[in-house]
Amino acid sequence: MQTSLSIEQRAIGAYLGLAVGDALGATTEFLTPNEIRERYGVHDRMIGGGWLHLKPGQVTDDTGMSLVLGSSILARGGVQAVPVARAFSDWMRGKPVDIGHTVRRGIVHFRDSGVPCVPENEFDAGNGACMRCLPVAIAYWNAPHERMIEASRIQSHVTHNNPHADAGTEAVLRMLVAAFRGEPLATLHAIALKLVEQQRAYRFDRRAVENPSGWIVETLQVVFQAFFACDNLEAVLVDVVNRGGDADTTGAIAGMLSGACYGAEAIPKRWLKALDRKVRTACEQQALALLELAQTAEWGCTEVLA
Repeated sequence: MQTSLSIEQRAIGAYLGLAVGDALGATTEFLTPNEIRERYGVHDRMIGGGWLHLKPGQVTDDTGMSLVLGSSILARGGVQAVPVARAFSDWMRGKPVDIGHTVRRGIVHFRDSGVPCVPENEFDAGNGACMRCLPVAIAYWNAPHERMIEASRIQSHVTHNNPHADAGTEAVLRMLVAAFRGEPLATLHAIALKLVEQQRAYRFDRRAVENPSGWIVETLQVVFQAFFACDNLEAVLVDVVNRGGDADTTGAIAGMLSGACYGAEAIPKRWLKALDRKVRTACEQQALALLELAQTAEWGCTEVLA
């Protein structure tokens, strides 16, 4: 954990880490670790391809939905249910390269009913709300805890209304905010262990999870195992994307956490160079704009942490 980074460096690092992890993991999404080894050896290059046949550096719905959510937050001065749901609906209308089944169903529910919240569903414990939560963490990093959790659930429940998904997403938000504040890695580890204490399904101290599904529990088990076992961003991302499965999302969440801890300078230059230029610019600009909102919003404060 870098202790001398500014919050600007951490927020930009988190957003670029999200995008880089997404693009890197998209290549190995839905492959098994054995298939990855047979095709790539160790996958550590931004080469595109994968089941979506992407260009090198192209991102998927993880980054796309994050940017859409961030734009809605900036336009409205915070998370508001109907504007967020409309933003997601407009995004889907643009025919994104990828969209999850639960996300699609939630957007269709809003279009049909006008209600920006799906009913609670025990089967909707996917990772789709967590993968896009970074803008909430940046915009609400200095808000009262309850305010951030309220914002998280508003955006999450447009598509995912499930206690397991809420708990996992909110743990990631707490970890991001702790990293933005320059807290030691032990603090982030304690947050992850608190999640396990509350919901034992999230235990990540057993076998190494490979080929993780889109279930948020398996997603975060992979992310936590790699994040706490490695001491740099590159090692974390190489670890998670080589486990296959829902690799774009494990890469995205691991990337945002690692970027918040180690900063943008920790991202390998070869990955940043390959990342889609428009995406890179959008991530950098939105990170700074969301930080500015955090300082001027009614929940904000004037102090900027070094």
